[in-house]
Amino acid sequence: MQQEPQDLIRPKRKIEGISAILLPFHENGEVDWPGLASHVRRTAEAGLTPAVNMDTGFANLISEEQRQKVLRATNCTLDGGRFVAGAFVGDQPGAAFDFAAYASQVESIQRHGGTPIVFQSFGLTDQPEADILRGYERIGAETDGFIAFELGKMFAPFGAIYSLATYRGLLGVEKCLGAKHSSLSRQLEWQRIRLRDELRSDFKVYTGNDLAIDMVMYGSDYLLGLSTFAPDLFARRDQMWLDDDAGFYELNDLLQYLGFLAFRPPVPAYKHSAAQFLKLRGWIGSDKTHADSPRRPQSDIAILRDIAGRLGVLDES
Repeated sequence: MQQEPQDLIRPKRKIEGISAILLPFHENGEVDWPGLASHVRRTAEAGLTPAVNMDTGFANLISEEQRQKVLRATNCTLDGGRFVAGAFVGDQPGAAFDFAAYASQVESIQRHGGTPIVFQSFGLTDQPEADILRGYERIGAETDGFIAFELGKMFAPFGAIYSLATYRGLLGVEKCLGAKHSSLSRQLEWQRIRLRDELRSDFKVYTGNDLAIDMVMYGSDYLLGLSTFAPDLFARRDQMWLDDDAGFYELNDLLQYLGFLAFRPPVPAYKHSAAQFLKLRGWIGSDKTHADSPRRPQSDIAILRDIAGRLGVLDES
């Protein structure tokens, strides 16, 4: 039975929030480019760093041409402001590590003003541990700095959660600024926080645990899909933690309630939940998602409406 590590709790800490941006679609299945720009802008204005071409942005489902258009739109919208973007290399089981493809991805992201977050691929994660780390070293040499990414297989088949020994090695990659951890396991994330504290205090552990968004209490920062539902409320929650405001707990509980609903199996359908919620908020015009992404039942909308009402963000127009 795991116990809460009380010694890790860090009150009045400034939390860094990165929010994975939902790529919205029109009813006809075309990308809603104005809707994307608006959501990127409102996320940045709330004080969170937008992250595009992530799982929330259907990075593994959209075309390379669309990924490039997302980068251009984000750079234009933010006018030089900070953003993160997924460096995605699509491959198949048994594929070799494709360094050239990763180098092309990170070059493109940096050319558009973003910080790369290196998605896993079959070719990267199927290697021996030492070769995985050499792969990150080679990618890092092409960047001013990058974020790594551990992705559980419940999110994508090419994902992998590394051994603690491999994670220790990742901390030794100079250009690696931090790593998003998406195992949905508190225990594994606590282990990574302790290792970070021991070896490299400037390294960021970004929680990707949408079922435990209070991991920020223990020293994680975050890169979440759930925050795309309400970047304004996540920013308010984070400020409450910095201010030692007990309202943090109540707001966190409501946001977590939303997370439990949205991230139930099948987990990838959370993107449709996000579209449903953002439409209820009046922020996008359609709850359509990518045609190859799973959907939620219409009956979810009544529950989402109730949660939006409790959070005080329901669009009554």
